[in-house]
Amino acid sequence: MNSQLSRSSKAIPRLIAEGFAKKHQRSGFQKYIDDAMAECNETIVSLEHVKDIYRIEVDLCNELLNTYDISARQLYRLAQAWNKFKGRRQMTNDHTGCEDR
Repeated sequence: MNSQLSRSSKAIPRLIAEGFAKKHQRSGFQKYIDDAMAECNETIVSLEHVKDIYRIEVDLCNELLNTYDISARQLYRLAQAWNKFKGRRQMTNDHTGCEDR
């Protein structure tokens, strides 16, 4: 449980950074945002287990759950904004005859 929680929580910023580096690819950044949201949700589930099953640091778990809930919502809004941006970019490229990678 501990290693899984550690892995999922560390993966979130790494996925965002790696995805941003691949933003020029057709669906590169979006895939990584989706993966980061999945890791965020996995972290939330692991924290719920720690809190509910093991009763370890309940107050701290609640604080962390709130933080990861906010992070998950921010990632969702980022994904929506990126979709809109990519859609506008694609429309612009369609009108100019350019292709998006």
